[in-house]
Amino acid sequence: MPHPITVGMDGSPESLDAADWAAREARWRQTPLRLVHAWMLPPQTARTAQAPEVRKAWAHKTLDDAEADLAARYPDVSVSTELLAETAVPALVAHGAGSQMLVLGSRGRGAVAGFLLGSIGLHVLGRAACPVVLVRHGGGGQAQGAAGGDVVVGIQDPPGAAAPIEFAFATAAARGTGVRAVRAWALPPVFEYGMAYVRALDEAGGIEPGERKRLAQAVLLWREKYPQVPVTEHVEMGNAAEVLLTSAAGAGLVVIGRYSHRSAVGPRLGHVAHALLHHAACPVAVVPHD
Repeated sequence: MPHPITVGMDGSPESLDAADWAAREARWRQTPLRLVHAWMLPPQTARTAQAPEVRKAWAHKTLDDAEADLAARYPDVSVSTELLAETAVPALVAHGAGSQMLVLGSRGRGAVAGFLLGSIGLHVLGRAACPVVLVRHGGGGQAQGAAGGDVVVGIQDPPGAAAPIEFAFATAAARGTGVRAVRAWALPPVFEYGMAYVRALDEAGGIEPGERKRLAQAVLLWREKYPQVPVTEHVEMGNAAEVLLTSAAGAGLVVIGRYSHRSAVGPRLGHVAHALLHHAACPVAVVPHD
């Protein structure tokens, strides 16, 4: 049996939209859908919250209602639920480890919603071993049979980081859409202009042609593996976040990578990820890679 797509539920409109988006993705990929709710609260929060039995009963009803709704609208998708007596971060990270992806709701343009509020969301995004997809309320709402626009993937340094590119191509293949591979570049600092750098520029015909060549090399393997997926390659000089946000207009999904190793101060997301998570109109997939 294929690994499921897992959705973190908290009863918010954002998480319900995330579940709907994930159900469509599960149908395209022909994979099971799993809805999970971690109803335990950290000690500092639990003291002022409702009684545990009340929270558990509400969480159970939230999952049951979501399962019934999705089963009625997506009868060809196998939907299951799990009520977890755990706090959000370890539960979501653990269940994401055995999933094709973990799907969560996001308000965008501000604080992240529900169980993703503040540092909890950053910890999930920074620790999950699988791709994490953030779906804005109203931002993933294509019609049930529609795949939306192309899948946009940011090609970063190293440009050959495979996991985000493969995720983008696999998603586009399942949906029957194309991939738009985007690479932003900027002029290097003056101190990098050594003889070796100048020779490399001469061989490539200039900076931008060299960047186009790097982009083409990065997606070549995946073009061959997914020959049915149309590919558009776009190279642009500018800030990476701005270039990707512009390219994401009209997209069905935008995919970016993050390094899977943790820094000394804990899990972190770069400025490009933050910009997309807060401002992209479409769902955003953050894919860990080495």
